[in-house]
Amino acid sequence: MILLTGFEPFGEDAVNPSWLAVQRARDILRNEGHAVEALELPCVFGRSAAALNAAMDRLVPDVVVCVGLAGGRERVSLERVAINCDDARIPDNAGQRPIDQEVIKGGPAAYFSSLPIKAALRNLQIAGIKGEVSQSAGTYVCNHVFYALMHALASRPGVRGGFIHVPYLPEQLPPAAATPSMPLEVMAEGVASVVRTALGTTTDIQLPAGAIH
Repeated sequence: MILLTGFEPFGEDAVNPSWLAVQRARDILRNEGHAVEALELPCVFGRSAAALNAAMDRLVPDVVVCVGLAGGRERVSLERVAINCDDARIPDNAGQRPIDQEVIKGGPAAYFSSLPIKAALRNLQIAGIKGEVSQSAGTYVCNHVFYALMHALASRPGVRGGFIHVPYLPEQLPPAAATPSMPLEVMAEGVASVVRTALGTTTDIQLPAGAIH
């Protein structure tokens, strides 16, 4: 079983491409014969992690890929690390704005993704989809969910999971905007490619994808 999650809209955006991409990726993977469920998470600290944990208890997935929006990025970002820190620049959809709080009280400082992110990057490149390994998932609800996911998977041996950020959709931006974007079908195929890689890759490859700063 594969579990995919995206987010409801937040901030000033009327749509969240992460949820649209997840729904389309679910359909792509189902057409290939995979058992896949998709879940829209609230953009709310605490509530989002609780919904994710409830879904994992119900579905008992083998692979979990959570997806969020990183407006301004131009690539499918494969997040490497989740940190135990909620530090919100803007309020969430429930008006909460935690500052310098732990996601899980007393939890480890950080968790690494258990997805084969380097192999996934290579497969994105082969497919002609812009991808990158990202060293930071931020400190907003996306990182909150990423950390909560990896904390839960620490007690679920054999289950692989991680987080992906996607760009804006072209239709979210004004004409001739300089802000990067990506068509929905490309995003969805990128998510599906990451899932296929996770299902077919036992040991990740070595590929340079670090950052100087």
